[in-house]
Order: sequence, then C-alpha cells, then structure tokens
Amino acid sequence: MNPPNEDAPLRSTSPSGPGSDVTLDGVSRWYGNVVAVNDVTMTLGPGVTGLLGPNGAGKTTVLHMMAGFLAPSRGTVTVGGAPTWRNPSVYEKLGLVSEREAVHDFLTAREFLLVSAKLHKLPDPASAAQRALELVEMTDAQDRRIGTYSKGMRQRTRVAAALVHDPEVLLLDEPFNGMDPRQRLHMMELLHRLGAAGRTILFSSHILEEVEQVSGTVQVIVAGRLAASGDYRAIRRLMSNRPHVFAVQSTDDRRLAVALIGQGSVTGVEIDRAGLTVRAGDYGSFTRALPKIALAEGIRVRRLLPSDESLESVFSYLVEA
Repeated sequence: MNPPNEDAPLRSTSPSGPGSDVTLDGVSRWYGNVVAVNDVTMTLGPGVTGLLGPNGAGKTTVLHMMAGFLAPSRGTVTVGGAPTWRNPSVYEKLGLVSEREAVHDFLTAREFLLVSAKLHKLPDPASAAQRALELVEMTDAQDRRIGTYSKGMRQRTRVAAALVHDPEVLLLDEPFNGMDPRQRLHMMELLHRLGAAGRTILFSSHILEEVEQVSGTVQVIVAGRLAASGDYRAIRRLMSNRPHVFAVQSTDDRRLAVALIGQGSVTGVEIDRAGLTVRAGDYGSFTRALPKIALAEGIRVRRLLPSDESLESVFSYLVEA
C-alpha cells in the first residue's frame, strides 16, 4: 500500500453556503405500529459528524431518509434545501456508502468507478474514476477483479464510488467495517481532509473510539429520538444529573483534599498514589473554585484532567438515561 496521498485533488467548497446542509425538520418514520424514528430535528453543515446509537435505535433509518431511500412518515428531509424523497437530482451533490454491500465481483475497481462516473454523466469519466481511486489508495489494485479483494479493499472501493462525482455531502453507514488499522487510519485522515475542504460528512459507527478520533461532533439517536447533538465534551458538561469526575495532582494532595471537601460543588474526594479523584456536581463551579482554593492554601496544581469526558462515558450516560 502506498503512503497517504495528501496531494490527491480535493475541490474546496464554500463552508458557509447552504448547498451542503442536510436538514431534518420534525421527522418521524413508522412501520405500522412500530415507530423507528420519532420527531427528529437536526441540521448538519460542513465538517464531519458522527451518528451514534445502540443497535435498533434508528440510525440506518435516518441515513436512508437523508439519502432518499425512505419517505418520512412526518416532517421533511432536505439536502441543500431540496427534498430527498423522489428527487434523484439530489445525487448530483450527495454520495452514499450504505451498510449493505452492492459491488459486482466480476468488475475491476477501475471498471466499477468508470461505470459510476458515467452514471453521473461526468464530462471526463476516466479522470474522475482515477482521482477517486487515488483518494482511497486503490490504484495499485485497480485492475484486479473486486471478487479477489479483502473486505477492507471492497469497502474502500465503495467509498471511491461515492466520491467519484466530488459530492458536497457524504453519508457513510459503518464505513470502517472490514478495514485493518492502517486502512482505518487513512480513511480517518481522508474524512478529516474532506470535512476541512467544506464537505458535509455524516458517518455512523458502533465503535466509539472511531467516532472519537474522527469527529468531536455527534448526533446521538436513542430509541428513535435525538438524545443529544453537538460536541460530546460540551454535552457531558451539561449533564447536571451526573457528577463530574476529575483527576488532580498537586504539590500537596492531602491538604488540597481537605480544603476541597468544604467546597459546595464537591461531592466526594479520593486520594491515592496517583493523586486526587474529585467528584463535583457542577463542572463550572468546581473549575472556577479550584484555583482560588489552591492559591489560598499555597498549593500548586500540577494537573487537572476531566476523567469521564470520553465519548464512551457520554454515550453510556445517554443510553442509560
């Protein structure tokens, strides 16, 4: 495999234009008496966003409505202001990688990309196909039949097909499935570059570490409803019903622990060889009070680290709520 081709061409789009916005407004989708998605409202702009939720939460249904595969039972879904349902022209600006694989094994990657480019009626299909293959590092194997590929190679070929027409919006359902660590790293770097160039990218994943590495911005679906939206660290700080946990190291941990016990926002303090573990009911009150308390006691704080602001913690709190 070649090293990441950071010089592969990426067209920049306007980060402030509405052409790449994806909007769901009061969207619900039900199947008979079963409600899959319930009154979801969200707007996605340029950048990379992770779509999270337990199995059966409604993630794939949301993606399929964004892609125009499903009609909302209620509400509207638009891309760049245009409805997605029964509107094939939306694919002029939208690329999709669905979870279900649909690649013809008898074709080579280059043939598959060339067909995709021709279906989009691009002026130079061969150049577009080559560019997309370069973006996903598949040029070395482009003339092998797809049936001989590993799952990770097939997945990268599908991503290339979604990128062949240089879309403003990219929707990916479990895009890292089957990729080895090296392939995942390159795909993460590619998504970062696409988002920085002004694309609107939404990807679902059941592996929280992947979402945490690719994007700090999340949309969390739980039981068909939008449970949280935005930067997951900011979401955590707004969870007033959950105590915030901090790891603290100072020049005198014992004296600082005694002083902190009397602070109104502190609900518990533990001390061990690694330092202090402090539980606080209010994030802002504690972080404002700590410097004042340390200064008054003549103690220097060497480290202050929120220890439960990982995406895994936020997600588990939301799912349990």
